[in-house]
Amino acid sequence: MRKSKPKKRYILPDPKFQDTLVTKFVNYLMVDGKKSIAYGIFYDAIALVEEKTGENGLDTWKKALSNIMPSVEVKSRRVGGATFQVPTEVRPNRKTTLGIKWMISFSRKRGEKTMMERLAGEIIAGSKGEGAAVKKKDDTHRMAEANKAFSHFRF
Repeated sequence: MRKSKPKKRYILPDPKFQDTLVTKFVNYLMVDGKKSIAYGIFYDAIALVEEKTGENGLDTWKKALSNIMPSVEVKSRRVGGATFQVPTEVRPNRKTTLGIKWMISFSRKRGEKTMMERLAGEIIAGSKGEGAAVKKKDDTHRMAEANKAFSHFRF
């Protein structure tokens, strides 16, 4: 058991948009500590989204992220030898983290040539309410809905 809860680390806003959510996204996007490359990929993807849709890229990205973030999820709970999938509400912090992770992981699996194009494609698809990350959210919600009967096992 820990002695005390670790201090909450606050992240600085990004240089271009002055937004902490962008910095958090770039931190998840980063590979091998190459933060400047991750910023480059993100900013280029936002520029590509603006070029393709003709809308504000940052707003499109935020809309896509909100479409991807889940509101309920299932957690395994052991009750008398049986394991139940219990639907629970998702905390706001975890909600954004899951949305960011899903967007990045599914954009990495896409077929375009560069990561910038993949990320832009996933942002555009997410803002329209389609794409693999939105499907993942829908599957999570569907699973929670199917296991609603076990919600009285919530801890």
